Amino acid sequence: MSTEIPAAERRSLSGPTMGTRYSAVFFAPAGLDETKLAAALQATLDRVDRQMSTWKPESDLNRLNDAAVHVWVPVPAELMVVLQAALRIGRQSLGAFDIGVGDLVGAWGFGARPAPGDSPPGGPVVPKPAITAEALELDPHLRRARKHAPLALDLSGIAKGFGVDEMARVMRQFSIPAWLVGIDGEMRAGGAKPDGAPWVVAHERPARDVREAMGVIELLDRAVATSGNYRQYRDIGARMISHTMDPRSGLPLENELASVTVLADTCMEADAWATAFLVMGVEKALPFARATGRDVIFVLSDATVETTL
Repeated sequence: MSTEIPAAERRSLSGPTMGTRYSAVFFAPAGLDETKLAAALQATLDRVDRQMSTWKPESDLNRLNDAAVHVWVPVPAELMVVLQAALRIGRQSLGAFDIGVGDLVGAWGFGARPAPGDSPPGGPVVPKPAITAEALELDPHLRRARKHAPLALDLSGIAKGFGVDEMARVMRQFSIPAWLVGIDGEMRAGGAKPDGAPWVVAHERPARDVREAMGVIELLDRAVATSGNYRQYRDIGARMISHTMDPRSGLPLENELASVTVLADTCMEADAWATAFLVMGVEKALPFARATGRDVIFVLSDATVETTL
């Protein structure tokens, strides 16, 4: 009787999630039940979306957003993990990353509710939101949260990264030795390819209306995420308005950065820090990234590249 181990085959799966699509490329023996894996990935991502979407009125995040001030709201385990991480990264980034920008996102036309049609030429006037670290209280032991001031939370800068990490967890549960999973530009790799090579992903050139690579990034048990101003934007008069809000000014972000790409051990960390560094601007973010040992690629609007790699 032969004891030869079946060769790993290259497979791929994809499906809808969070208003876009997920992808999974992996090497696994022929006996893997691909239907069960696809179902597990979809169920996992659907759970994340049900909890963290601002577009689903019944999501757990929107239950918290709609709750009265000072009222405790039950929070599921996954959402609690993301909220804790968001507050931690908010403190570490000195407020550059702040999930309490939901009203700003909506007012400028990037949220679930359409922007008002009668905004002044310079854009809507929105009160600066409360500092989330001060306005949001978490009780992880009892899995509950409450607001101490009006606050609209938006997890678009961290939830997709967490979703990718949850996909990674599923791949490990199925004992798949080598995989690359992602949602849009948020990617995470596990193991090497059968020939020992790392996974390779494109580092996209931050150009509007075109998609082309300006380089490649090799991943081996690491995650990568990119934030930029070149995919989601609106034109208001002669101004191009970025979908990224600056929580410090209460306005859409305007600085010299076109994109920021972060490599980290988890995609949630890479996702959130890419947004934080984008908001900081290169003059503050580059020395901060170097001092904290983070792997980052900064692409400026003039195509200049700065990196800590």
